[in-house]
Amino acid sequence: MKESDGREFDVVVVGTGIAGCAAMAAAVQKGLSVAVVERATRDEYGGNTRYTDGNMYMKSENEVNDDFEESFSVNAGYNLDPNLLTAIASPYRDWPSMVKAHPLPDPELISTFAAGAGPTIQWLKEFGIKFDGTRPAHYMQAATPPRIRPIGGGLAMIESLSAYAKKQGAEFFYEHTANKLLLDDAGNIAGVIARNRTGLGARIRGKAVVLACGGFEGNSEMLTHYLGRRAEFIRPVAPGGYYNKGEGIRMALEIGAAPAGDFGSYHGELLDPRSKQYTCVMCYPFGVMVNALGDRFTDEGPPGNINTNYDQTARDIAEQPRGIAYIIYDSRIDDVKNWKMTVRSDHPAIESATLEGLAEKLEIPAESLQRTVAAYNAACVQGTFNPHEEDHLATRELRPPKSNWARPLDRAPFGAYPVFSGNCFTFGGLKIDSRAQVIDNDGRPIAGLYAAGETSGLYHQIYPSATSVLRGAVFGRIAGLAIAENAAERRSAA
Repeated sequence: MKESDGREFDVVVVGTGIAGCAAMAAAVQKGLSVAVVERATRDEYGGNTRYTDGNMYMKSENEVNDDFEESFSVNAGYNLDPNLLTAIASPYRDWPSMVKAHPLPDPELISTFAAGAGPTIQWLKEFGIKFDGTRPAHYMQAATPPRIRPIGGGLAMIESLSAYAKKQGAEFFYEHTANKLLLDDAGNIAGVIARNRTGLGARIRGKAVVLACGGFEGNSEMLTHYLGRRAEFIRPVAPGGYYNKGEGIRMALEIGAAPAGDFGSYHGELLDPRSKQYTCVMCYPFGVMVNALGDRFTDEGPPGNINTNYDQTARDIAEQPRGIAYIIYDSRIDDVKNWKMTVRSDHPAIESATLEGLAEKLEIPAESLQRTVAAYNAACVQGTFNPHEEDHLATRELRPPKSNWARPLDRAPFGAYPVFSGNCFTFGGLKIDSRAQVIDNDGRPIAGLYAAGETSGLYHQIYPSATSVLRGAVFGRIAGLAIAENAAERRSAA
């Protein structure tokens, strides 16, 4: 096993998505030596960040939206122990160890996230990254809270940060897969063990390690282990997800790190299985959605903001036969201005002059589809249709109901898009504190070990939209700065 020339870096960063790039840039900016370990090639680095628009849930470049922290607290998990909630109301230093190691998104972490967003955006601008003004997500018809995004998307962010890190001397080990933490004789963090493209192992030594190598959406074994049979029907949304195989999570759990987030869930998006594009098909609120048996199975217009509801809708599809669904609509959809902006697929809709003909093309039972649509039409009531906000135009005495935008499907021609549940990223990961340091199962920080981005667990139930890239940037930077601060303290003590 090679020793990577016997050198010891101040920090080893595993992964080159926004979390890893923020960590490496912050570290080299403080004068630290950095090794970067990346399983992808030089041309494919960047994980999921490479393919994302990078939307961020902020009302300006300085402030998050007013409900930012609340959006996490209401999705903290089910059946929480009231004693736990009492404990987290006290100062963090007084929390019992089991509370510090608990998988819920604790308020200490979320407040750090919210407070760090604005300063992180200003810091990113130092590297030439620019942001556009507030805007709704382009594929949403309904009104959504404001957000910002980097001009050039996630790719612009990782290119700017990694270029700076390289210029400052960071050494990149492409096509190297870190699969084990390197420990010294006392069990302290001493780097990582990795394998290169030829299968040879290497010890890449470092005083600290930042695990920023994504979740496990690219690992079918881990997906099946945590998600069950539905894992068979989902796949990563973007090519970068295939590189995320969960080694960062596993290697930390092996040395006693505490898990966090919901390991049994993921951020779902509705994708057209025929399409090579990587983003959503979101026109389902303007029709009905049926499974392969021709039956409805979900509320296509649930109460609340579609910007968050689509996550659960996508996961509902994975529970259906063959993990597939069909968005059915009629010519009334043309009343919705620019509705085609909600469809990002490189394939056209499947169309027919009749429901029977549409069912034949979709290879679903015609009688079932006709019966389903007839029951839905009969449950629709008169009212004012408004596609841009909750209009409360709901069905009557129908199960499942449609709570908004319910209009009969009776004007030919009819159209459909097939959709399945894409896995943008998994929710389960490592517990970290407000310094991005990994916490062990006894609530103690593991000296020298940090995590950021999808490798750290945070989300439960519903993904608070447009927070993932921002989370990676905020806690990646925090990790780099914390390591630099610790290095300065060691130098002062020497």
